[in-house]
Amino acid sequence: MSSQWLSEESHGLIDEARIRSRVRGMWDGFIDFALRDNVLEVAVGLIIASSFTAVVNSMVSDILLPPASLLFLSQNMEEKFLILRAGPNWSQGYNTRQQATDDGAVILSYGAFCYRLVNFVAIGIVLYLIANIYGYLSKDSIIRHTTKCTYCRKEISEKAKRCPMCTSWLDGREEKESTAIPSHSGHV
Repeated sequence: MSSQWLSEESHGLIDEARIRSRVRGMWDGFIDFALRDNVLEVAVGLIIASSFTAVVNSMVSDILLPPASLLFLSQNMEEKFLILRAGPNWSQGYNTRQQATDDGAVILSYGAFCYRLVNFVAIGIVLYLIANIYGYLSKDSIIRHTTKCTYCRKEISEKAKRCPMCTSWLDGREEKESTAIPSHSGHV
């Protein structure tokens, strides 16, 4: 009876050791995956990008768009709409888009579209200015100027000496005579 008890106990220890080994292996694999240099760089980059997005959006919506709304002679451009089909309580009129949609009216929200369009352009301008300031201060431009390859017409860096698409040389080497036999004009 004691040998059977030892057998069951040792079998339980073997299973426990196997489970611990598997859990430890999975944990080590997770650590190897999660703490790799490129995964950490991507995580830090995403966190910084999220913060940067919040700053740029705040700059646009809190600093640039309020003066722009004065140019449109409207404080709340997003609330401008056109009634395409009135709801049953239209006789009272609609002050907001929410009132119109709650009443079942069909509206064209041109103000929201214009607001988002101005927001998009303003964010683009702010990002362009930030990229130019960064390029000026660091002497390494974020903005990559491109040109078209004269052979394959693909967009490539204007600093490229060779096209990565068609591998042609862009410095005129291909127009030069490239024969190994020298031309002897006048010799027979």
